[in-house]
Amino acid sequence: QVQLVESGGGLVQAGGSLRLSCAASGRFVRVNRMGWYRQVSSGEQRELVAGITSGGDTNYADFVKGRFTISRDNAKNTVYLQMNSLKPEDTAVYYCNSNINRVHLRSSSEYWGSGTQVTVSS
Repeated sequence: QVQLVESGGGLVQAGGSLRLSCAASGRFVRVNRMGWYRQVSSGEQRELVAGITSGGDTNYADFVKGRFTISRDNAKNTVYLQMNSLKPEDTAVYYCNSNINRVHLRSSSEYWGSGTQVTVSS
């Protein structure tokens, strides 16, 4: 089984910072792309926040550019999201996502963490 375990969410005041972490564990061959999505409410779709390839190429949603930074430690199969200058509208459940080759390199699957709540008070 492959698991993505998130940590680092919580309550912070507007303008503050939080750092999210997500570690992939279990038996797998390779961890490819890793990323963070968020869902503002259960009735809305998850939206991409940031992604990073195994080679370190990154992409960001426009609403976090200049404020959030994604990084990863390939040796630890861990991805991080440093969130600065947080705004109340950043309040959401943040989900870790990863594309992983579990058995062999010919096929891969998408995996999701269970989510971590980030609440930004005004």
